[in-house]
Amino acid sequence: MQHPNEKLIMDFYQAFQNGDPKAMNACYHKYIVFYDPAFGHIKGDRVRAMWYMLLEKSRGDLKVSFSDIQTNDHYASAKWSASYYFGPQKRKVTNKGIGTFYIQNGKILQHTDHFDLWHWSRQALGFKGFLLGWTKSMKLKVQQESSKMLSRYLQKMQSLEEDAT
Repeated sequence: MQHPNEKLIMDFYQAFQNGDPKAMNACYHKYIVFYDPAFGHIKGDRVRAMWYMLLEKSRGDLKVSFSDIQTNDHYASAKWSASYYFGPQKRKVTNKGIGTFYIQNGKILQHTDHFDLWHWSRQALGFKGFLLGWTKSMKLKVQQESSKMLSRYLQKMQSLEEDAT
């Protein structure tokens, strides 16, 4: 018999595969906390908006796979791979990692994606990423740029909502 948390993680990644941020976010607790090397620590509505933004930017060119889901009553993990084109140069990126989850009351309360930022930056940023992608300063710069991009996206969404009313 499938553990309910295994179904939750499968639902999350299947929604990701289908480019459905609404279904992904339905798996999250109201007070979701997310961390990965590119975005750093973000919470709540910023997490939910991140998935909308990333899937919108991928324009359907995102390929996601997942495997090896492990769960118990409070924790889960899964291996994942995401392939997409990054930035104005449309560099091909294949990022592989492990997602770890803390689950409370049938919802994901904490989600951490572990991946090698240097490996990602070599693909996404080219030679500059190869040279500097392993440094703390590059990690900080990537997180700052991701945060700015997410803030701009949220402002754009708020302004669209205001225009609609």
